[in-house]
Amino acid sequence: MKAINNATANGSSRSESAPLEDNSEKKIKARKRYISRRSFLGKTIALGAGTVGAGLLGSIRTAEASGSLSPGDAALLRFPAALELIEADFWIQYNELGGIQDNEVPGGRGNEAYTNALELIEDEMQDYIHDNTDDEITHHQFLNAYLVSKGAAPANLHPFRTLMGSTATGVNPNKIGHRLTNLTQLTIDTSWWTRYRDDSHNPDLNPNHIFPQAVPSLFVNQHTAIPRTDADTSDPNFLQAIANTAAFHFPTIEQGGSSLYPSLAQRATDVEVLRILMSIGPTETMHFQTWSDVAGNAPPLTAVDPVTGVRVWT
Repeated sequence: MKAINNATANGSSRSESAPLEDNSEKKIKARKRYISRRSFLGKTIALGAGTVGAGLLGSIRTAEASGSLSPGDAALLRFPAALELIEADFWIQYNELGGIQDNEVPGGRGNEAYTNALELIEDEMQDYIHDNTDDEITHHQFLNAYLVSKGAAPANLHPFRTLMGSTATGVNPNKIGHRLTNLTQLTIDTSWWTRYRDDSHNPDLNPNHIFPQAVPSLFVNQHTAIPRTDADTSDPNFLQAIANTAAFHFPTIEQGGSSLYPSLAQRATDVEVLRILMSIGPTETMHFQTWSDVAGNAPPLTAVDPVTGVRVWT
């Protein structure tokens, strides 16, 4: 990842000391997979859920293990399972167009023009999108499987898969019209960027302070973070604006999980539920840290959406 050199959203630049890779090396690097994340998690998450922080969690007297879940503890897992389903739907769309296409996250074919625009921001963007997608899929699969194993109802959002999504080259044609989320009409709160970069205000000490938007244009009107059709890839400047929008949307998605899981964990009464929630939470925080770093490399530009006529980036 590239270090952010200053506290302005569009003024950050890449490290000048980093050597540039040619296209062939970059493609080889992007497709070099070291270990199947889902295979690893599938084999170890049950162990991790039972052992991570065991010394700390074992001393919590209010948590009691049981063979089945209380309605409250089941709800504590079902809620994030539903959110992970929604989050996975986001990331699957991003991966189909701009991530690595493999057996871990199948379905898409990639969109070369969009991928190149994303990699102008970060040359390992394909890897990051792929691995984030794989994590979110794994999270909701595990949470639902655990709920079922305890005789509790899983989260099910299938009836709501009715949104159109992109029809650009690279998307999974079987998912067109069957999305949970719409990445083509986003209004994005980018105040997460300024929240901990403001020396005069601390969000923990000044909870009512309104932090400014890093990219004010994204906080009004609606913007697309993926090419809606192949027509959106014809203008390189507008396509880069789309990629920039995605770069600032990524951490906007991921910031929620950073506080969600610790908040839910404080309400658990079953020790195993507590361990599960405390195990997944740090992964979400890691995602946010990655994307908050990457977003700073978005190149400054000015563009207007040819479909809606609104200013999409500046």
